[in-house]
Amino acid sequence: MNIYVGNLPLETTEDELREAFAAFGDVATVKIVRDGSTGESRGFGFVGMPSESAARTAVKEMNGREVKGQALKVEPGRSGTVSPGFGSRRPGRRPGGRGGR
Repeated sequence: MNIYVGNLPLETTEDELREAFAAFGDVATVKIVRDGSTGESRGFGFVGMPSESAARTAVKEMNGREVKGQALKVEPGRSGTVSPGFGSRRPGRRPGGRGGR
């Protein structure tokens, strides 16, 4: 199960996040999302846990838990679908941004 972790303190490391979630079961993946140009944390990330029951327990126990003075927002991650408009062309537009009408 993929778990969204928001409101992360900017100095949190992937190892720290892995350790926090490992208390509830095996952790397969940890990814803190970073700014592409600066490399700084964007304050959220994802944790992948192979056991759905362990992941659900982790979500319940970690949501609202304070880390370095900030209450985490933890919830089940969405499936691998991309929301409309994210990374896709708008309908009726030609590639290159010149409009299609």
